[in-house]
Amino acid sequence: VTAAQPEAACTPSRRRLCKMQAFRIWDINQKTFYLRNNQLIAGYLQGPNTKLEEKIDMVPIDLHSVLLGLHGGKLFLSCVKSGNDIKLQLEEISITDLSRNKEQEKRFTFIRSEKGPTTSFESAACPGWFLCTALEADQPVGLTNTPEESIKITKFYFQEDQ
Repeated sequence: VTAAQPEAACTPSRRRLCKMQAFRIWDINQKTFYLRNNQLIAGYLQGPNTKLEEKIDMVPIDLHSVLLGLHGGKLFLSCVKSGNDIKLQLEEISITDLSRNKEQEKRFTFIRSEKGPTTSFESAACPGWFLCTALEADQPVGLTNTPEESIKITKFYFQEDQ
């Protein structure tokens, strides 16, 4: 499976004319994303449950930076600091409002890095923190600052949803 390249259909003067594209995403252990109690979870969906799989809406900001959303861009993943704690949140936000507030936009921005067929997503607001899944199934998708540890998975495959 080859990872699709989201196209940056942006022009420098009007950054927000970027095209939102939906992608299937799964970690290197084949866990896909789904929502449970307004939380993004990674697990193995089979049979009738496969329809619960969440597609990730990717909005390119520039060549390597993206916004990651759900539900046609109604919810976006954000990196939030509270005290010494850093966590991943799903927030309802309008992309147009975001583009007006660069500081606000930063916590919704992820830097995409590709290594071979896999991609990792690092928080722009919290450098060194990466989108991750747990080894066990049906655990929340989160952030880790120790991507080399084997207890968290930070490498994902994704392909454009047809």
